[in-house]
Amino acid sequence: MIRIAVADDDKECTRQLCQYIDDFARESGQNCDVTVYHDGDEPVERYKAQFDIILLDVEMPFLNGMTAAELIRRQDPEVIIIFITNMAQYAIRGYAVDALDYVLKPVNYFAFSQRLSRAIQRIDRRDASYLTIPVKGGAMKLAVRDIYYVESRGHQLIYHTRTGDHAAAGGTIQQAEEDLKQHGFFRSNKGYLVNLEHVDGVRDGCVLIHGEQLIISRTRKSAFLEALTNYVSGVGR
Repeated sequence: MIRIAVADDDKECTRQLCQYIDDFARESGQNCDVTVYHDGDEPVERYKAQFDIILLDVEMPFLNGMTAAELIRRQDPEVIIIFITNMAQYAIRGYAVDALDYVLKPVNYFAFSQRLSRAIQRIDRRDASYLTIPVKGGAMKLAVRDIYYVESRGHQLIYHTRTGDHAAAGGTIQQAEEDLKQHGFFRSNKGYLVNLEHVDGVRDGCVLIHGEQLIISRTRKSAFLEALTNYVSGVGR
């Protein structure tokens, strides 16, 4: 999931940006979670490095986008900042806070989608981690962020991923848990190891992940929900 913050005091521009993000997500297959702020002080307050991308309007009444970016950058050297502005000259100042890019108002969807695509490519390069699993006849390298969950089925591990399901020729769920725990994976029960990045919600004692419902055992429910809450809020990421 790509976590995006939009900070702009112009409600119409904010609405348009959110619509563009929805359109981009639908076209690209990305899962985007959007949080909206109406001034620069709001994302800065209690910032926990919880976003992957921040879209900042440069001119806002209480705290302008440039100052907000400076304060955010002190706490989070990794977050991608894109400025939304009426004036191109602000792009030069953006280098001081390592802004990836800027988008001129009125915002054009094609230009915006190119910037967003570029930002996500940077995230993919930054977050690229791989897991090599044994398969029949050899080995397979999986991008960790593409793994939805790992299932222990009988004496076999099934890796459910963006590219399909892959059966490992050996290994245990305990070994997979040890390999993946640093990447935001957590056991929902004895048979499922879930990538918290891909969780869409929790309902009726199940974790929802890409249209599937995986049971959360009663003994693991409290720990699982705590791990999910911490992950979503940015703790430990």
